[in-house]
Amino acid sequence: MSDIVKKVVFMGTPDFAVPILEKLITSEYDVVLVVTQPDRPKGRKKKLTPPPVKIAAERADIPLFQPEKLSREYEQIVELQPDLIVTAAYGQLLPGAVLDSPKYGCINVHASLLPELRGGAPIHYAILEGKKETGITIMYMVKKLDAGDILSQTTIRIEDDDHVGTLHDKLADVGAHLLMDTMPKLFAGEITPEKQDEQKATYAPNIKRSQEKIDWTEDNITVYNHIRGLHPWPVAYTTYDGQPLKIWWGTADKKYYEGKPGEIVDIIEKDACIVLCGNNRGIRITEIQPAGKRRMTVAQYLLGDPDRLKRGMILGE
Repeated sequence: MSDIVKKVVFMGTPDFAVPILEKLITSEYDVVLVVTQPDRPKGRKKKLTPPPVKIAAERADIPLFQPEKLSREYEQIVELQPDLIVTAAYGQLLPGAVLDSPKYGCINVHASLLPELRGGAPIHYAILEGKKETGITIMYMVKKLDAGDILSQTTIRIEDDDHVGTLHDKLADVGAHLLMDTMPKLFAGEITPEKQDEQKATYAPNIKRSQEKIDWTEDNITVYNHIRGLHPWPVAYTTYDGQPLKIWWGTADKKYYEGKPGEIVDIIEKDACIVLCGNNRGIRITEIQPAGKRRMTVAQYLLGDPDRLKRGMILGE
């Protein structure tokens, strides 16, 4: 790599992208612009809220660009003539003029071992599918979703107690470090890009509301993966007395029970309830959120009325 400082445009939006941006900012590269999504209304009060990447960019006093439609508003990026564009969970497709503008191309930090789990929710699906490992891929961006040539990859183990939140944070940190290891080699021409095997491609589209509901006829390991694969967002749910009941946390129980899928078969010292799954083993539920109420432990819920949850009740009907 020459001694000339390379100009980088960074494009990202959620928390996942923040450690990657912060690593770039403290590196030898010149981050000339940060592109992120517009502020969006959030919460019950629909308060206009900036994306996490915007907050990080403003904290570092980096110029910011928030186009509503990048396909129509991209000239500001191209005019900067960046050497490289780095993206991480930006949330919009890059038009051809942007893809073609940097001397060293556009690269993306993606939270899976491509070609597996292309799409917007690779961390969720890695856990939902019960995978034992996942990782980070840095690849060239092309017009087809997450299909560009691979520049580098690294693998991490998914622990049995990992959920989306913990795995998200691990992967964001790993992604930042892998990017810093990859960029000097890319600029020096020391990387031979590797084409993805299209026959091995799988997909991880954004989670739909219909996917959040627990199917108690599944075995208890699958249900456990469902709960942790949606924790802490968007959160799995079941129904109770005709109302949605969010299941914030629960773990697989090894004991064998008789009963119907979805049936509460035991109350453990008023701290947890065991809900039966299709393999006659249960989920030990410890944190819930009844409709219209805050998140709470099962113990807190039962404090008001010990009969709110009791043996024989069926969830999910």
